[in-house]
Amino acid sequence: MSSYEKARRENIARNKELLKSLGLDKPFFEPVEKARKTKTVSKKRKSELTEDTNEDSTAPPRKTTRKETDSLASESEGSVRRSTRNKGKVVDYNAESVSKDQTPISFKAGIRTTKNIGPLGREDGKRVHDPKRFGSIPGIQVGTWWETRQGCSTDSIHAPWVAGISGGPDGAYSVALSGGYDDDVDEGYAFTYTGSGGRDLKGTKAAPKNLRTAPQSSDQSFDNSFNAALKRSSETRKPVRVIRGFKSASNYAPIEGYRYDGLYVVEKAWMEKGLNPKGYLVCKYLFKRLPHQPPIAVRVSESDGPHNEEDLDAEDIENNKSMDEVEEDAKEDAEDTDAEGDAV
Repeated sequence: MSSYEKARRENIARNKELLKSLGLDKPFFEPVEKARKTKTVSKKRKSELTEDTNEDSTAPPRKTTRKETDSLASESEGSVRRSTRNKGKVVDYNAESVSKDQTPISFKAGIRTTKNIGPLGREDGKRVHDPKRFGSIPGIQVGTWWETRQGCSTDSIHAPWVAGISGGPDGAYSVALSGGYDDDVDEGYAFTYTGSGGRDLKGTKAAPKNLRTAPQSSDQSFDNSFNAALKRSSETRKPVRVIRGFKSASNYAPIEGYRYDGLYVVEKAWMEKGLNPKGYLVCKYLFKRLPHQPPIAVRVSESDGPHNEEDLDAEDIENNKSMDEVEEDAKEDAEDTDAEGDAV
């Protein structure tokens, strides 16, 4: 076993003990997030492709006969061509058409499907709320997901497109989990998080574009504005929004895109030796999820109890149920079952 792997395992074990010391209460049921269906080609489409392939490649391509309407033919040479659909109509090209339904057409048409159980957020457009605020964003429920970080920024959940920490002098507003450090532990309702800095973002002469994947080349510090924001949050205990990305290896990471998993508090901030050959220091943080929030969807269920996973996923998220409410429903169902057994 290499010295790196040995140090990584020791750090993970220590981080797991920290999470265990928080005394987490996970929900009785955890929604399950399944893989997205792959797009299949219909038999009719396959036969058309086969026929096109078998055609004589030397034959000239078929051309579509161009038809000119009387209205187009009657236009003078210097006039501007316009659509015949708008003939005689006054079109206001400056008017803005705003749709409340932001679901992409590809999802509505059934061309694309997803197993993310939460609602899909916006991917572009004008921000409605200021992302530099503590706590939740109005109108964005826990479990909402986006295809890109741009969408998270549009809906003000996490403003930066690249940086993992968003904060100010009074604390951090949000963080993004994307599996950036090997020894961080994510148990869903609590996790350890490594700070920012200590890497040469200019890269090296041999690899000038390694950017954020560059090795640690100096100590991290709480003087860094991002790290200082999280340290300040550990003192004020103001809630921090958390999004998880698909690149994370955690069981609680989404299968695709980026998902809003609710509000957390920073329980602790400290510095320790990082997983790098020269022992540069890194800033570490311990996060714990606030209670009374909907359960987090998992990639693989850790519960062996029998339940209708699909109905539970859709219903709990749609009704925005908290963990306590889900557990209470489960207890009531169990009591009803026992009562029926006694009656028999």
